[in-house]
Amino acid sequence: MNYDADVVVAGGGPVGLMLACELRLGGARVAVLERLTEVDPTIKGGAITTPSAEALYRRGMLPALAEVQRQAMDRFQAFMRERDGGDGGGAAGQGLGFVGHFAGIMLRADLVDRTGPGLGDAGPAAEIAFVAQQDIERLLGGRADELGVDVRRGVGLTGFDADDGAVTVRTSHGAIRAGWLVGCDGGRSTVRKLAGFEFPGTEPEVTCHQAVVDMTGAEDLKVGWTATDTGVYAYGPMPGRVVTVEFDGPPADRDAPVTAEDLQARLRHVSGVDVTITGVRTATRFTDHARQVTEYRKGRVLLAGDAAHVHSAFGSQGLSLGIGDAMNLGWKLAAVIGGRAPEGLLDTYTSERHPVGAWVLDWTRSQVAAMRPDPQSRALREIVSDLAGTVVGTTYLTARLNGGGVRYELPGEHPLTGRSTPDLELTDGSRLADHLHGGRALLLDLTDDPEIRALAAGYAGRVDILTAGCPSRPELAAVLARPDGFTAWAADAGAGAPTPTAGLTEALEEWFGVPERAVTPG
Repeated sequence: MNYDADVVVAGGGPVGLMLACELRLGGARVAVLERLTEVDPTIKGGAITTPSAEALYRRGMLPALAEVQRQAMDRFQAFMRERDGGDGGGAAGQGLGFVGHFAGIMLRADLVDRTGPGLGDAGPAAEIAFVAQQDIERLLGGRADELGVDVRRGVGLTGFDADDGAVTVRTSHGAIRAGWLVGCDGGRSTVRKLAGFEFPGTEPEVTCHQAVVDMTGAEDLKVGWTATDTGVYAYGPMPGRVVTVEFDGPPADRDAPVTAEDLQARLRHVSGVDVTITGVRTATRFTDHARQVTEYRKGRVLLAGDAAHVHSAFGSQGLSLGIGDAMNLGWKLAAVIGGRAPEGLLDTYTSERHPVGAWVLDWTRSQVAAMRPDPQSRALREIVSDLAGTVVGTTYLTARLNGGGVRYELPGEHPLTGRSTPDLELTDGSRLADHLHGGRALLLDLTDDPEIRALAAGYAGRVDILTAGCPSRPELAAVLARPDGFTAWAADAGAGAPTPTAGLTEALEEWFGVPERAVTPG
């Protein structure tokens, strides 16, 4: 069937661009529609989780991420030096000792056990966190250009018609006939509404504002997150950045302009400090509205990112949840389009990603519960604060904050199966992530076993094969990493371990289809 594009992606933010890049790596023709002509400067998420850093690292973007984070940390240190009156060893140094927060309860870096579950296997990606959403969007925009993605800025989706064979997408600049449509168009997704996805969830109870402002009187604001009798506020980690959380219900008009007068009144109310806001550089209003579609696909229409799930911004989980959606869906949809996998592979997108999204919604709901100013919630907050003062408590909260511990329910008994593959250090000087840049699966043969390699020989172009050693994990015989970096199959070496090839044929066929030709081992 003749298409103008294999896939139309509605929405050119980080999730839409990440998905488009993944589809292009898989050989699909992609058109990205973005109604904005430039990157939205409105302040949004200021950090990413480790799985997002891993995803970008596995596509060769670690140096760029590290440089963006270095610049962010330089700005933070400058802010703290100014705050401390030029004392670079005061609060500026102390501020670097936190790894994040839960409900505004700061988590100390020195209490994190980095050998804990979900914290020890990400390699250099574990050092990346403080990268803002706009920076991610700019980096992915450049990568999309390099890969030849057709990004159409200033073009919005106005409607579509879908049938069993195609989707005709109507835009402000004409129609596009495509094989598939993916809505990455945010929490108020037009694609979700027009396609009729069910979107159950919980109603909002708070009004939050985040802004970067010019103000006087800020010397009496506490840096970081502070709970008061009237709500919660945050100040920093950049000059003029403030957040207010009020528990008097959702805003009467969420789309009303955020003015300096409104921000000043709310910050004074929550903080008790008589600041004067003289200018607003960027501002946004949000709530704790939490909803998730019941399925991520309806025929030839799919959803990813905020189009599929919305929740409060506490913990900076939204962007990273969407990046995970894009990594999971991209290679699968490209494989279906390229005839390398049956359409049923797309069913695993919902089954794998929906539980992760549901958990994030509950994670943000629990933070709202610990932020409320009523006596019962403040008692709960004291208990959580005590737990956050222990190694076990901080390690658990940090692992969850960092997105660690995600496991898909995949066939196989090995402990690595369904988990993000560790960033193994190999004897040739490389790391596992270095071999995933091309967006293909990787079969890592760690014992120089010709039978393992022979079983994958019929998957050329779909599965790369690498033979190398890994002294730090001598118990491993082989690992099959999917294109998204999750382990599809693994085997141990040594006496008492199952046959090293047991289950490999089934895993290869499950995820990458039938081999091109039969291969006889040996």
